[in-house]
Amino acid sequence: MSKPNSFRSGYASIIGRPNVGKSTLLNRLVAQKVAATSNRPQTTRNNITGVVHLPNAQIILVDTPGIHSSKRTLNEMMVKASLSTFSDVDLILILIDAVEGFIAEDEFVLKSLEHAQAPKILVINKIDMVEKPNLLTLIAEAHGRSVFKEIIPVSALKDDGMEPLKELIVGYLPEGPEYFPKDMITDCTEAFLLGEIIREKVLSLTRFEVPHSVAVVLESMEEQANGVVKIDATLYTEKASQKKILIGEGGAMLKSIGRIARIEIEKRLGAKVYLKLFVKVKANWRDQKQTIKEFVYPNDSL
Repeated sequence: MSKPNSFRSGYASIIGRPNVGKSTLLNRLVAQKVAATSNRPQTTRNNITGVVHLPNAQIILVDTPGIHSSKRTLNEMMVKASLSTFSDVDLILILIDAVEGFIAEDEFVLKSLEHAQAPKILVINKIDMVEKPNLLTLIAEAHGRSVFKEIIPVSALKDDGMEPLKELIVGYLPEGPEYFPKDMITDCTEAFLLGEIIREKVLSLTRFEVPHSVAVVLESMEEQANGVVKIDATLYTEKASQKKILIGEGGAMLKSIGRIARIEIEKRLGAKVYLKLFVKVKANWRDQKQTIKEFVYPNDSL
């Protein structure tokens, strides 16, 4: 263990099945929105880094796609992205849903972690949605498993348990330098983050298979002479019927997506934004490895 007054830094991977609140936890710990969130499973498609700056430590969190069993090429690559973090981190945070407890998908996650060497902390999330006796029963069940070094209940949504969780994480980090300057909270590119804002709005406004079929590619971003930032982005989907839904009657859906995305992008950039969205069809792109790399993982070696 490090000396009490030494500076600690290291990487902690946030792992779990889809829709247990991994991205919400990342955003809450970083105290700023980095990852897209929605109530739909499989919102996160990439490993997203968020940096927590503390007086005595720097926690580098890696939010990962939900680990799940699937035969779709995109989903398989998402799981591969998650699994790729295991050997590179100092600590693994495993999230489960307090309401549902350990279900089959959680067992699949634990099975995939069998050979991971990093210490594992179980984070029981969404405790604001469960009665205390049920929570205590779940904690007792978790203690019966030998894989967890620590167990901590939190509510990322309600900001409950975040400070104790930070302290717990720091205790497992080695002595080290500040890897990131204090004004940097992620190493994700601006283009990626803006594309995720747009995709998050698609997730919140559309239904059924449409949100999962959409990829967002930022085509260009340019500051005009008048200070307005002009952004062009393309929404790719798999079917003409999905394109029709995305555009909506008289272009209403696309206008709504663009309007609420523009408001958030303006807050992020601190500038007026002119956002132009296009919709194109790329048939079955989620089963085409090369297209997935182009749309979702352009900078990765997956």
